[in-house]
Amino acid sequence: MASEKYLFFYLNTGGGHLAPARAVAEKIRAKKKSTVEILLIDGLTGSKPFVRSIIETGYKNAVNKAIWTFELLYAIHKIKAVSKLTAFIVSSFVKNSIEAQILETKPKKIVIFHFFLIKPVFGIIARHNLDISVITVVTDPFTAHPIWFIQGGQRYIVFSEMLKENCVKKGIDPDCLKVFPFVLDRKFSHKISNLTEVKIRHELGFDQKSKIILIMGGGDGMPHGKRILKNIITKNIDAEIAFVCGRNKKMYLYVTQLKTKYGLHNLKVYGFVNFVHSLINISDVVITKCGASTFMEILLLGKIPLINNYIWEQEKGNMEFICRGKMGILERNTRRIPDVLNRLLTDREYYNSLSNNIEKASIRNGVGPVSEFILNFNQ
Repeated sequence: MASEKYLFFYLNTGGGHLAPARAVAEKIRAKKKSTVEILLIDGLTGSKPFVRSIIETGYKNAVNKAIWTFELLYAIHKIKAVSKLTAFIVSSFVKNSIEAQILETKPKKIVIFHFFLIKPVFGIIARHNLDISVITVVTDPFTAHPIWFIQGGQRYIVFSEMLKENCVKKGIDPDCLKVFPFVLDRKFSHKISNLTEVKIRHELGFDQKSKIILIMGGGDGMPHGKRILKNIITKNIDAEIAFVCGRNKKMYLYVTQLKTKYGLHNLKVYGFVNFVHSLINISDVVITKCGASTFMEILLLGKIPLINNYIWEQEKGNMEFICRGKMGILERNTRRIPDVLNRLLTDREYYNSLSNNIEKASIRNGVGPVSEFILNFNQ
């Protein structure tokens, strides 16, 4: 018996789209290896280089170097005509390669993990009258980009009741919206044991009793990371620091030179790593921005997020979820971060109050139930 094929479409615009797609794919493969074949497809495969440059590089530059441009674009896309025009333009550039993938693969199901891929996928299915079940996974948990919702007839997976309520207010049938906990890699479902923490600290060269501050902002590094680090090291905070630069080579070079210049033996510098799970587990505080996957990973492992940066309005809901639940701290002024850290690391009662609020929130990993829903879904 031939296996059923599922196509998971994503774009490389931040880790919040690919990470959930990969996590669900791995879960389904583990359960249905012999009966379901999942193909993870970058929606820009086969597109012109300038298209990839505009969408991927443009996104990275906007959120890391000129965040106001991204926020402005987000705001104007609340105008429905603008959203439709953008969706049409992007679709015209990517639809041919996506069409080739769909017609060649003949999938049983398609799962969409990025809003730019909704219009081309639905257009192709309608044009060829294909019998394919389609699910849209809205990867923004609380405040979602308007383009997610301009195509009619969708079946959605969303990650909060708040977003579902907002969708219903927009006129979307509540029966077309299924709410699950946010999806992450399975390893984030469980905290490590004390024995495992001892082993990880030893392997990575951290002292067994030190406090650890992790500075991490995703695949492209932490915005304002250099300023944050300089402010911390001038205050001589009694802690070790792990600084993850991601793919940002300029940041890695700068931080490495800073470490050498000032003889910072308590600073460890990393590029793009595949052991973020270990670093979060051994850390006490994580200085971060408010991308969906990143902040959920931190909370699931019971660590305190110190947010210095978030994208209005797309990540505003993420920040409000953390601050409203008193599970972390927002401090946008990099000069004040050392004082916030000092209180977190020395005031045990204050630290425990935040930690207890994370426990009370009962945050779970949705990878299991989402995978099961996709397997059983028939449109």
